[in-house]
Amino acid sequence: MKTNSIGSVDTTDLLTCVSAAPSSSRATSDPENALSGATSSDTATAGSPMPRGASTQCVHGGELRQKSEGAIATPIYSASTFTFESTDQLLDFVEGRQQREEYARYGNPNEKVVEAKLAALEGAEDAILYSSGMAAIVGLLMSRLSAGDEIVFFDQCYHRSREFCSKHLARFGVVTRQVPTGDFAAMEAAINSKTKLLVSESPTNPHLTCVDLEQFAAIGKAHEVETLIDATLATPFNLKPIDYGVDYVLHSATKYLGGHNDLLAGVICGRRELLDPIRALRGCLGSVSSPHNLYLLERGLKTFALRMARHNDNGLAVAQFLENHPRIERVFYPGLASHPTHAIASQQMRGFGGLITFTVKDADWKASSRVVDAARLARIAPSLGGVESLIEQPLVMSYFSYSPEERASFGIADNMIRFSCGIEDPADLIADLDQALSAADE
Repeated sequence: MKTNSIGSVDTTDLLTCVSAAPSSSRATSDPENALSGATSSDTATAGSPMPRGASTQCVHGGELRQKSEGAIATPIYSASTFTFESTDQLLDFVEGRQQREEYARYGNPNEKVVEAKLAALEGAEDAILYSSGMAAIVGLLMSRLSAGDEIVFFDQCYHRSREFCSKHLARFGVVTRQVPTGDFAAMEAAINSKTKLLVSESPTNPHLTCVDLEQFAAIGKAHEVETLIDATLATPFNLKPIDYGVDYVLHSATKYLGGHNDLLAGVICGRRELLDPIRALRGCLGSVSSPHNLYLLERGLKTFALRMARHNDNGLAVAQFLENHPRIERVFYPGLASHPTHAIASQQMRGFGGLITFTVKDADWKASSRVVDAARLARIAPSLGGVESLIEQPLVMSYFSYSPEERASFGIADNMIRFSCGIEDPADLIADLDQALSAADE
């Protein structure tokens, strides 16, 4: 299996890397100062390759070297529509001779920069931004599936993704088949002539199961079925599914990519030829981000590599502490040797992230809730991946309306707690969890 390296993107100039141009591939009127999509074959014309380290990619990837008015930060383009000086200029645009914006539902200069940066980090040809992670997966599925088509899901997944497929896509005649996560024989057996897409998370939420991406992609190619990995919990810092042949990579950019619990966004990365029709449908659906939201995402990405290194360190330290605590029954974290998919994670991932799920020994849901309530640093909230640590009880936060039988089928135990490590000092996080576990017994 391949090992992950965030510095593997094939670009010659991080300041002009990976154009996120719309499907018409319109040419720019200013090629000297534009997102050119330069690759290694352009070295003779583009100059010497720039450094490709993780933080360098985060700071410079996808950006113009010289921006409007000399600003070092990308200006916020708060425009719903973009004007043309003449009919001739409009014709240059519609006939593909000039790359620019026309109407904000189809694109925005802030969006193009962030899409290019995300594509560079993911090692993809292109990226499409959406207003949320759910908007991204819905947009992809609505674009790629028609009545009578089928998709195959590994069953450990975000409950809203499951709900959209099993409840809403079903109304339009799309069949969803769920098989046990990691059971590739079951996945292959579920594929038939109507199957159009294989879907999985890696790691999964909330059990942190890692999927053998090489085998996942190989099954898709053998059956000529497209593949999608939701890599939100891994991030491109820790995992690059495209390196294994996966067709689409999805992220809720609300989480680690934005990193500050202050925005909603989603992104799909992949080959441009596959993303073009998805981008066209997004223009109809209108699920785009505001300019200010895009500014916040770009700003968050500048420190993405630095934050992820701390999330990885904190996650491992807290997981090791919890595994050795007498009040803990079980810890789900792929960086621990006790995790069922630790070997896969170790082969594929650079780090294991900051999300940890654990169960409290000899506790019902009320006793477990006392642990949550006793935490002083971590805030009680959904989501993950921000600089602040968050804690929640899946039964109460996300699965309260489900029956006990349904929760059991999803692997959601009454005594389960999910902890998202922020970037606080690890000793402080450990001390807070230790006192919370002790306080819950009093």
